Amino acid sequence: MRPSSEAKRQAILAAASKAFFDVGYEATSIEGIAEDAGVSKVTVYNYFGGKPGLFSAAVDHECSNMKQHMQIDPSLPRRPIREQLEMLGNAFHDFVSRDEIVRFDRRIAAESDRDPSIGDTFMDAGPRPMCVHMAGLIEAAADAGEIAVDDPMLAAEQFVSMCKGFGELERRFCGKSDPARDRERIAGAIDVFMKAYGKE
Repeated sequence: MRPSSEAKRQAILAAASKAFFDVGYEATSIEGIAEDAGVSKVTVYNYFGGKPGLFSAAVDHECSNMKQHMQIDPSLPRRPIREQLEMLGNAFHDFVSRDEIVRFDRRIAAESDRDPSIGDTFMDAGPRPMCVHMAGLIEAAADAGEIAVDDPMLAAEQFVSMCKGFGELERRFCGKSDPARDRERIAGAIDVFMKAYGKE
């Protein structure tokens, strides 16, 4: 893709993301996105095929940041599972506690009531691949004899849930955050995980 074409695509995505997550799906118009991006309405349709496709692309674009934060470079030497869990737990917390991500989460939940496929788009773009990635790390640690896990996906879900804890509800519904308590949740999640699956 030519640089000018990629620049247009990114401008459309930026305008779409802001509109969708500021005012919602129904209130967002292709005309407004095109105007904010400095392109024609036809250009938006050419790139994304309409509002549903543009919304999916905007969700995927936002979720790509999440995936980058959660992945560990496979070329790096494998670290002990406790260190990997600490890295993942802290990276996950630092990302999901950002104000823009809290707003993003609320918007996805609201739009999913209107169209459940939006929720699937969000899950497939971010949370599900992240859980698979985490399960892979857990399975590798089990293969190395550090832990004993029969169901790596379930173990990954349990760890993420423990890291989020009550803090997720306070961020989502009250706009409150307690970083110190969040770090304690992560440390506690690691301890519980290792007591359940570790061979220490």
